[in-house]
Amino acid sequence: MRAVRSTGDLATRVVVEDVPEAPGLGELIDVRSASICSSDLMYIGYGLTRILGHEVAGVLEDGTAVVVEAMYGCGECRQCRVGRYNLCPTHSERALGVTVDGGMAEQYRAPADRLVRLPAGLDPGDAAIVEPAAVAWHALRIAGTCSGIRVAVVGAGGLGLMAVAAAVHQGAADVAVEARHPHQAEAAERLGARVRPTGEYDVVVDAAGSEQSLARCAELVGPAGTVVVIGVHTADTVAVPWRPFFMNEARLLPSLGYCAYEGGRDIEEAASMLARDSEIISTVITHRFPIEDAAEAFRVAADRTSGAIRVVLQP
Repeated sequence: MRAVRSTGDLATRVVVEDVPEAPGLGELIDVRSASICSSDLMYIGYGLTRILGHEVAGVLEDGTAVVVEAMYGCGECRQCRVGRYNLCPTHSERALGVTVDGGMAEQYRAPADRLVRLPAGLDPGDAAIVEPAAVAWHALRIAGTCSGIRVAVVGAGGLGLMAVAAAVHQGAADVAVEARHPHQAEAAERLGARVRPTGEYDVVVDAAGSEQSLARCAELVGPAGTVVVIGVHTADTVAVPWRPFFMNEARLLPSLGYCAYEGGRDIEEAASMLARDSEIISTVITHRFPIEDAAEAFRVAADRTSGAIRVVLQP
């Protein structure tokens, strides 16, 4: 069985190797799609050597199409019991591709309670991007996105574009995006956003995860607004432009993964969004590679000028 393992070296990035059995524990999945996240590239840069992949979809032995909900809480702590398994104090001990092997393989095993059935109309060959869509859905939901509000997204990589889609589907009246590359701006417009935000916004999404992007979010947030952060800031200490937050009485809200909540589950909402709107899939998935070409897939994903948004491996 073939799997994609991090070499821990940015020069070579990954190797495709034969493994004796499917990684993971639980139900056996024939993997149909595994997409490359910028986090995977970050894990390689950290020198980790696990099997990669936390954006994984496939088919169970009985033919059921599923996506893996990659936030593995302990299932027993207070946070897990109320559905906030993203805040489980031990979930990092089960982080796919980091502390345990992930699902970028021909087959993978996942706990039954972390498998979400795909809605009709969503092919498992496309459904790996449900996971990042759930990250964006969660962020827009906890930031208070609803009908009639204005949303700006700073950063138009895969997560930023998913945030655009989530804002549109949660009813935002106006969605604008700041994009670094022309292909990202074009993709954002296809998903319903305007390029180059103007004025003040009720919700601003930091999808880039840099001090510069956070500063720009602070410029765009309006009175009593919210800046929600889904881009990963890797430093322990982040410089916050305090004055605009203070003068607007604005919130700075970190967003971690996704969870269940009263009346719903972020990953189910994200899957439903993708099933209803195939334009998101055709816009966000820009490249597909067979698993044996994983090295080239990672090279393309790492090249910000290649036109890639989400690169998908299909075993």
